[in-house]
Amino acid sequence: MKKILVVNAGSSSLKYKFYDMPEEAVICSGIAERIGHDDAIFKIKFDGDSRRIILPIMNHTRAVELLLDALIENHVISDLGEIKAIGHRVVQGGKYFANSVLFDDDTIEKVESLISLAPLHNGPALIGLRAFKKVLPNIPNVATFDTAFHHAMADEDSVFPIPYEMTREFDIRRYGAHGTSHQYLYQEGLKYLTGVQHPRVITCHIGSGASISAIRDGRCVATSMGLTPLGGIMMGTRTGDIDPSVVYHLCKKLGKSIDDVYDILNKKSGLLGVSGVSNDSRDIIKAMEEGNERALLADRLFIRRIADFIGQYFVRLGGVDLIIFSAGIGENSPSTRAKIIEAIGPALGVRIDAELNESSRGIDILLSCADSKVRIALIPTDEEVMIARDTFRIAG
Repeated sequence: MKKILVVNAGSSSLKYKFYDMPEEAVICSGIAERIGHDDAIFKIKFDGDSRRIILPIMNHTRAVELLLDALIENHVISDLGEIKAIGHRVVQGGKYFANSVLFDDDTIEKVESLISLAPLHNGPALIGLRAFKKVLPNIPNVATFDTAFHHAMADEDSVFPIPYEMTREFDIRRYGAHGTSHQYLYQEGLKYLTGVQHPRVITCHIGSGASISAIRDGRCVATSMGLTPLGGIMMGTRTGDIDPSVVYHLCKKLGKSIDDVYDILNKKSGLLGVSGVSNDSRDIIKAMEEGNERALLADRLFIRRIADFIGQYFVRLGGVDLIIFSAGIGENSPSTRAKIIEAIGPALGVRIDAELNESSRGIDILLSCADSKVRIALIPTDEEVMIARDTFRIAG
């Protein structure tokens, strides 16, 4: 057995899971939140117990030190030498990475060059990496990219219709995101497709950030997110795909810069912007039950955008054998799943067991009826275990 640490560094957080590999047993997990503040929070969960403390964590290096100290103090490990490798989630790998790789100087340089495409993620990932290298300089680090799985897309599925010299010069294309999740969901979904020779699967990673992918024979054919995570379906605070002239029009009407409007499209739109209530689907549902018209509109838009992409990908794949729902909303909102199925059902011949759907949250289960032309599954995603697998393999 080898102990592998998987980390996901955000601008003010550090999530982690600790695995025994290759058994994929989770030893412990937790998070450091509000990094940079005097009242930061550190959590660790192990052996069915959880602990939470509030203390100053002024930078990621201190968060890493707390994490490693907690592993020893709570007897999760006896010394740091038991940690054999560290796997890092990196959102944007650009044109460079179609697979996970060792986090060497070349990888660092390329990830740094892509910060502008994922400023909320690539920068913090490098901060987390450097914090670990400072404390554990001799342990191999592995980078797993959200974009890597989508590298298989053909040019006609990834190139935007702008002047082609700009595509080449600035590496502008559809990179997608959540690739680690989509790949995991496809692999897990195969158990529902016994005997299907060339599986066609649509994976719906629906959370506050959301994306949909079309997958054939294990390769991504198309995905909804674009150059950045702003593209695709409507999300918690992001617009998803819109007419590009909206940006120009808002700049003119509001007298704001392109940066200001870009911020609005990323952080103040989506469910939040339309409803005026929240970016959280649970708050939207509560407001809908109270008769809030804007919340009702936000929900209808959300369902419509998802249904449209599923229909588009049904055509792109030439049919579909399995549709998978996952992530925060996909796993835990039966009403959202039901409304999506209602929207696509007449065209695709899809039916789910209403009682089974209503009672199912966060579990792996087949929801479709026996006479449904397409199988429908609920599968909780697990990006961390995919990172652990790659880290174990690459670090030897």
